[in-house]
Amino acid sequence: MTRLKTLLDEDSGTSAEQLSPVPCTNVENVERLNEKAFANRDFYVGDFKEILPHGKGKYTWSDGTVHEGDWEAGKMTGKGVLLWPSGAMYKGDISGGYLHGAGAFTAPDGSIYEGQWRMNRRHGFGRKKYSNSDVYEGEWKEGVHEGNGRYFWNNGNKYTGNWKRGKMHGRGAMEWVNGDQYNGCWLNGFRHGSGIYQYADGGYYFGTWTRGLKDGKGLFYPSGSKRPSLKKFCVSLGYDNGYKSALSQFPSLNLEECMVKKPSVKRSLSERISVSGVLRSSSRISHKTAENSRLSDSGREFIRHNSSGTFSLDSDAGQSEVQENTAVVYEREYMQGVMIKERIRNHGELSQKAEKRTKSHAKETKKSSCVGIIGGKNSYHLMLNLQLGIRYTVGKITPVPKREVRTADFGDRARITMFFPSKGSQFTPPHKSIDFYWKDYCPMVFRNLREMFKLDAAEYMMSICGDDGLTDFSSPGKSGSIFYLSHDDKFVIKTLKRSELKVLLKMLPKYYNHVKEYENTLITKFFGLHRITLPGRRKVRFVVMGNMFCTELRIHRRYDLKGSTHGRCTDKDKIRENTTLKDRDLSYEFHMDKSLRKFLFHQIAVDCTFLKSQQIIDYSLLLGLHFRAPEQLSGLLEDPNMMPKIESSPAGEEGELLFPSKGLLLVAHEPSSVSTEPGPHIRGRALRAFSLGDKEVDVLVPGTGRLRVQLGVNMPAQANHKLSHVEADSAEVELFEVYDVVLYMGIIDILQEYNAKKKAEHACKSVKFDPMSISAVDPELYAKRFIDFLNQKVFPEEP
Repeated sequence: MTRLKTLLDEDSGTSAEQLSPVPCTNVENVERLNEKAFANRDFYVGDFKEILPHGKGKYTWSDGTVHEGDWEAGKMTGKGVLLWPSGAMYKGDISGGYLHGAGAFTAPDGSIYEGQWRMNRRHGFGRKKYSNSDVYEGEWKEGVHEGNGRYFWNNGNKYTGNWKRGKMHGRGAMEWVNGDQYNGCWLNGFRHGSGIYQYADGGYYFGTWTRGLKDGKGLFYPSGSKRPSLKKFCVSLGYDNGYKSALSQFPSLNLEECMVKKPSVKRSLSERISVSGVLRSSSRISHKTAENSRLSDSGREFIRHNSSGTFSLDSDAGQSEVQENTAVVYEREYMQGVMIKERIRNHGELSQKAEKRTKSHAKETKKSSCVGIIGGKNSYHLMLNLQLGIRYTVGKITPVPKREVRTADFGDRARITMFFPSKGSQFTPPHKSIDFYWKDYCPMVFRNLREMFKLDAAEYMMSICGDDGLTDFSSPGKSGSIFYLSHDDKFVIKTLKRSELKVLLKMLPKYYNHVKEYENTLITKFFGLHRITLPGRRKVRFVVMGNMFCTELRIHRRYDLKGSTHGRCTDKDKIRENTTLKDRDLSYEFHMDKSLRKFLFHQIAVDCTFLKSQQIIDYSLLLGLHFRAPEQLSGLLEDPNMMPKIESSPAGEEGELLFPSKGLLLVAHEPSSVSTEPGPHIRGRALRAFSLGDKEVDVLVPGTGRLRVQLGVNMPAQANHKLSHVEADSAEVELFEVYDVVLYMGIIDILQEYNAKKKAEHACKSVKFDPMSISAVDPELYAKRFIDFLNQKVFPEEP
């Protein structure tokens, strides 16, 4: 007789041995009609088949555990009731000795689960009422909440939405008993991503969160403000596609209903409570102990350090206070929950701004050279074609024995071509897209590059060709290219012009040798070059690149820096949440460790020498900034107990909100303490810092963890804000001048030759503008100007 392999949660209050009784089958035991007493003091009464329990019966183990119900060939199978000495009870379906099917389990602490089971685990739809009267009803997977479900806390708070591994994850809505609501994205139990927070008094905030804290730009509408349409509301925040772009963040939620719903509770400034009061009423989901079983009453308290060093509490930054001027709207920017910038606008001005952005985006979309091919249904077909083609060629080239590349592996003739009919063929699977021809350029070269960059072929295919698909977005530049982003953010796929394809094929042998020799190169990493031919002989060319901003840290600012000044500023009305800014928009200079700076400029010089040798211009440094909250306000945080924790999580597990310390900290590199998994952008070693005696270093990022410092990745620095005369007279207020930042960077757009067309552009523009200010200049001059700009204006040497 096999053991009942029970893997029930701690709810039962009994040990694994108590939950896993083994019926004895020793034939030498005393036996009566339909009864058997075993030598180990187990006892069975019921039907037999030969010597094994079969049919209806009751088995009592020596420890007091009892099963009464159906048996089959010595195993509990069918309907039955299990009783444990601890008081736990199960009633329902059993199969092969496992709790399997529909059943109800009552734990010793009084919690009750009714629903589906699989192999002793709650799995499927079920409802659990915990001992503290909290209730979860929804989908389960392997014993924890996963899928769609609702959680009701005993204090009246409620969450409805998606779960993953027992935590709120994905799209969902939280309603607090005081009338506040949050509707948006979640990650590991915290608000994370885009969302709308509506206050009980009618005010609301639309913005982004990171691990439970406001992080990034947002709009706050005080109570009584005129409510905009959702489309204008989204565009004013900076979503390129307005309503559709915002809804893509949380399609399962009714955002209009969230914003339109009338408040039933009024709240004022006097509704502030002491820290001790909050800590008494706050708690988490944890059904191991009764002490950790409740959620914070409102989930919107902030702990603020005041000048005296004591604590006081506000509502969600005190933002829903009734305003006298109800036409006022606040554009705000946060870093880890601290507001660092605010601009006051009236409602009419904001509406006009949203309309301008909508029209501007429509014009930019029409100008795109690829929209005619990729727009509408063709976008889906093109994405599917990409995935089919990459899966085919990577799968075909990977089994080939590894070898060094040869001259024949380069050039236009080194390719794999295949026809993909929708019905399938001898070599290709059937698919739901249109018929297309696929061409893969230089497959052996890119296969070796991927291995050189330490990318696993299977993981590469799963990132791009997995079921989650690709996300498409427009280019911020003038090229009109279309970009696709892999679901895990590791890879960017960009459409190329025919001229760019030719440049890449021409420079590929030298590029291969360069990245092989310099593992810390900042130049874009290329992983594949492909072409799709659609019906009507329309050709679309693609290159697969590493995403320089693939990081768990939020990128607050993006800059594209060339070193030229003509046309290198962004119209303020066109600036959105993720807009890539230009040279003249940069209002910071960055100071970093002496050795880190030395390594950086050495590699920039080496890379520029390579690009100069290939007659390349128009390249730029793509710079991403992750700001840390100014340390003088690092205590301005939401109550870390405000969000529930899964019942099986030990204290301190990932997902718990951490209080930031005072900024970034460089520490000696410890390979065992950081992730050494190669990223899609950088494969080099950890860098050495002068401040730590030229030792390899990691950076400690409060609230995130320990990160390996590499060239262009996780580089700590200090950003000094340079206040211009325009900003001094502006209604926009920058509250701080110095920030700790983490930098991400790389050299991009390296496929523009200084050809006859560019020479003509230089001659024409030089008549009207300063020749040193325009982008189209000789490669030698371009490289020098580029390095000088970075050296003097962006990363100046410490005096």
